[in-house]
Amino acid sequence: MKLLPLFLRRPIEAVYERRLAATLVGLPRPQHVGIMVDGNRRWARKAGHTDVREGYRAGGAKVTTFLGWCTAAGIEHVTLFMLSDDNLGRPAEELGPLIEVIEETVRDITAEGRDWEVRAIGSLDMLPAASARVFKEATPATAGRGGLKVDVAVGYGGRREIVDAVRSAFEEHIAAGGDPAELAARFGIDDISRHLYSPVSDHTDFIIRTSGEQRLSGFLLWQSAYAEMHWVDCYWPAFRHVDFLRALRSYANRERRFGK
Repeated sequence: MKLLPLFLRRPIEAVYERRLAATLVGLPRPQHVGIMVDGNRRWARKAGHTDVREGYRAGGAKVTTFLGWCTAAGIEHVTLFMLSDDNLGRPAEELGPLIEVIEETVRDITAEGRDWEVRAIGSLDMLPAASARVFKEATPATAGRGGLKVDVAVGYGGRREIVDAVRSAFEEHIAAGGDPAELAARFGIDDISRHLYSPVSDHTDFIIRTSGEQRLSGFLLWQSAYAEMHWVDCYWPAFRHVDFLRALRSYANRERRFGK
C-alpha cells in the first residue's frame, strides 16, 4: 500500500481502519495502558531534520492525539513514559529542549476544557527546579475531572519507584509511632503497592513500546508483573490510529492467565 499515491492510500487506509475498529466491538479492552513513547530523535533524523527537537515536538503533539484515542476506546488509565531517570544524564543541550517539550505537553493536556485527570510521576526533584515546579503545579487542577486518568512519567525509574515506595512505607509507619522492626516482620506486597507514585492502580494490563525496541527499560517494573507487551516498529511520532487499533486487537486475542 505504501507504493500507492497518497490520494489513493488514505481512502483505502480509512476503510481498513473502520473495518478493524468494527472487529473490536465487544472484545476485551485493557483498562490501564502504559505507553513508551520511543524513537523521537530517530524519527527526526529519518525525516531529514538536523535538529532533533523537531522529533520531540512531533512526539509531544502525538500525545494529545493518543489520549483522545484512548478516551474513545474506553480505556480508564494511561501512563506515558516520557523521560526516564537515566535520561537525566543526557547532555544539557539535548535534555533541556526535551524537558521543555514535556512541559508544553503537560500544559496542553491539563488545559481547561480537557476532562483528563493528569498526574506527573517520577523523581521530580531530580529535574531542574523550574521544570519540577511546572509539573507539580500543573496537575492538581485536573483532580476530580472524572475522565481518563493520565500519569506522565518524567524523571521516572521503576527500580527507584520501588525503593521510594519501601522508604515511604517505613516513614509513614514511624511517623505514626510504629516500630520499624514490627513493619519489617509483616512487610508485604500491599505495603509497596500503596506507596507507588500513582496509587490509582498498582497493575498495568498492557504496555506498548514504539521504535522497535523490545525491552521495558525500567518502566512500571512493579505494575507490569502480568502486563501484556506489544512492540511496534514505527517511531512514536509516526504511530497511527491503525497501529493503536492493531495493538488493541493483539491484546483482545490473548488469553491472560495471571500465572494460573
